[in-house]
Amino acid sequence: MRTHRLATAAALSAAATLVVTTACSSGGPADTNAINARQQATASGSTAGSAAAQTKSGDADLPGMPPLLDPKDVYAADRPNQLSPVVKNFPARVYVPNTLSNTVTVIDPATYKVIDKIPVGNEPQHVVPSWDLKTLWVNNDLGNTLTPIDPATGKAGPTVDVHDPYNLYFTPDGKYAVVMASADHQLVFRDAHTMKVVKAIPSQCDGVNHADFSPDGRYFIVSCEFSGDLLKVDTAKMEIVDEQKIPFTGSMPQDVKVSPNGKVWYVADMIANGVWELNGDTFSKPTLLPTGAGAHGLYISRDSKYLYISNRGEGSVSVLDFATGKLIHKWFIPGGGSPDMGGVSADGKVLWLSGRYNSVVYAMSTTDGKLLARIPVGDGPHGLCVYPQPGRYSLGHTGVFR
Repeated sequence: MRTHRLATAAALSAAATLVVTTACSSGGPADTNAINARQQATASGSTAGSAAAQTKSGDADLPGMPPLLDPKDVYAADRPNQLSPVVKNFPARVYVPNTLSNTVTVIDPATYKVIDKIPVGNEPQHVVPSWDLKTLWVNNDLGNTLTPIDPATGKAGPTVDVHDPYNLYFTPDGKYAVVMASADHQLVFRDAHTMKVVKAIPSQCDGVNHADFSPDGRYFIVSCEFSGDLLKVDTAKMEIVDEQKIPFTGSMPQDVKVSPNGKVWYVADMIANGVWELNGDTFSKPTLLPTGAGAHGLYISRDSKYLYISNRGEGSVSVLDFATGKLIHKWFIPGGGSPDMGGVSADGKVLWLSGRYNSVVYAMSTTDGKLLARIPVGDGPHGLCVYPQPGRYSLGHTGVFR
């Protein structure tokens, strides 16, 4: 990892028995396909959200964004095996970036066996599906490049020069890739097709890493892991419109997810050992829901009922019921582990997570948390991508689909 991350993590390990921190994100080109056009024409209209720091418009979606299929559920397009025609013939695979081995391990989820190892650039952090679902981008953070992988063939293409690509997202209209340039202290908007810089804005914080978009696409919220800040960004203006410090000393916010109804935002915090909850429209002061040591990754169930929370510091996964806002399960990995980033299988039955400090990948049943497989991979596995997944388009990271 970059020197800043190692130094920060070492200090935290001594003070709080936690280790190196990371983040996860993705992105890619943006060509609107026929199925999106048809679904745009028939889908329900706009939803909650706002481009202003502390106001709520609720009047219109971000221009060019395919409207939600259900205004009450931003994940309505992510139902089990509801694959877009773009990806339905892609082989099911799990792509695992190994930050210390500079490789991507490829797993066949049907057999839980490693079937390939792809050499990539220096310190690959995340594997990110492009907006149009056609490309997987490997974020070679210290290599200052992106490696494209064709999910139809599993073959890597020529690298693309992108500076400090720690994490990668895509605007909901498919126009721009948003690079979380952590070391450069920038949010960099790039053309989603060419990856040419359109606008770079100072992050005003330290360690930009994760994000999610409002239901209407008008704004997104970003976590800053090293300074403990949250940013609110106007998508169309490409401007930071608000910022706040998380009310916890030493906070290290990680993954960010909006609830299915768009009313609650969740931010994992590996030092506060839980998830922060806030109203994104008003950008309210967040309140903490304790989940477990080293809370890190956030993943939505295929029926939009549950949030899976990986607690990297204690080797567990907490399950939150969206209907009640309560934690209903905690699943521990037998023998311990370091569950980090990942995703849910297309059928919704398996939660895949990288074991960051154990050089393995975990496959866990979403029914009862049973460990189905522990698969050896390279060193420092991080933002793995389960692919293909249901959804019409990708917002990046390891697979945020709508």
